[in-house]
Amino acid sequence: MVAYYRARTLEEALAVRRSRPVVVLAGGTDVYPARAARVGWGDLAHGDILDITAIAGLRGVREVADHWRIGALTTWTDLLRADLPALFDGLKLAGREVGGVQIQNRGTLAGNICTASPAGDGAPNLLALDASIELASSAGRRTVAMADFIDGYRHTVCRADEIVTAVLVPAANSRAQSRFLKLGARKYLVISIATVAGVIETDAAGRIAAVRLAVGACSARPQRLLALEADLLGQPLAAAAELATASHCEILTPIDDIRGSAAYRRAAALALTRDLLRDLAHKARRAA
Repeated sequence: MVAYYRARTLEEALAVRRSRPVVVLAGGTDVYPARAARVGWGDLAHGDILDITAIAGLRGVREVADHWRIGALTTWTDLLRADLPALFDGLKLAGREVGGVQIQNRGTLAGNICTASPAGDGAPNLLALDASIELASSAGRRTVAMADFIDGYRHTVCRADEIVTAVLVPAANSRAQSRFLKLGARKYLVISIATVAGVIETDAAGRIAAVRLAVGACSARPQRLLALEADLLGQPLAAAAELATASHCEILTPIDDIRGSAAYRRAAALALTRDLLRDLAHKARRAA
């Protein structure tokens, strides 16, 4: 028989987490479909559930000192409605394309990255935002860089006794802007074929002072385009798109599947990256 635990405090949840294997439930938008899929393939085993939705203090977005704190129960709709700087525009664009409105109302950003799907739309944005993940256990709390949090296909470094409590995003200067582009078989309600997220800061002359670009759905986990980032530093944002080449995407390891071939995905990643850089340059020109 499946056991269901609904914790009222973080301490209670961590005690349950420490004592037995459980599936942590926040929004539930992946837990239930995944369970139904397993049953469809004949796997009738059901794990115990730890519901953390009643824990106060784990929901909402707020600025704290030198960073933004996004609680683990913060939904995509919460993010879309939050008054956030242009740094978060890319993450909000991803939120608008995560399922339908019903999914956005229930699904959480933390749950999206804990699922660790290669096609998840949250992870590339958090890589571009240089985010960190806060994890709690009965022994205390630790922070892990987003670049290290997902360590393989549908796997994270979150231990069996830990719960993700927040996503932490460093504050940036007012020149920072972000963008997210997604390719799918249709505009909405679709699994990504390729995605790219980017955050760019420019100086007063319009040259790139800082840049982070991350590609999703083209490897077992999202990948930063570090070589391209290095080549873009100091370059005019207006010319950035033309500097992106196929060699910059060689780090990607896409697969062939029903949604597209590996070659198509790699080409799509390059095209999306160029489009993202053009979009940011156009946005900067309009602002000027």
